[in-house]
Amino acid sequence: MFRPQTYFLIVSLLITGVLPFVFPLWKDNAGTPFYFMMDIVYSALFGLSTTLSLLSILSHKKRQQQFVMGRLNMILNLILLGLFVYRTLNASGETAISEKGVGIFLPIISIVFLVLANKAIKKDEDLVKSVDRLR
Repeated sequence: MFRPQTYFLIVSLLITGVLPFVFPLWKDNAGTPFYFMMDIVYSALFGLSTTLSLLSILSHKKRQQQFVMGRLNMILNLILLGLFVYRTLNASGETAISEKGVGIFLPIISIVFLVLANKAIKKDEDLVKSVDRLR
């Protein structure tokens, strides 16, 4: 029914749009879980990533645009991951992070599915170009 990249993009949408509400990013020394909603930057980046995945799903007829949005989404997730790494390594002057949560790894999983989606988009684009050559 759907093309493979649509399934990968739906999984990426769920990872960045639903799972951050479920899994905390980390726990501080007091054992309090820190969710992404507690910081405006993390909320904005997760929201942008979710929006890009949704827009990419909705633009299924424009493969080139879908491919570019997938690349932008990967860059956005890399920035988010970089901020997480920076925050965990440089927590001086703030509450120290005692335990990393599953939420820190969500951008990595999202990037994997975005790469798979872009490979499927590229394969579709190559197939269309080869059929156009035969005409």
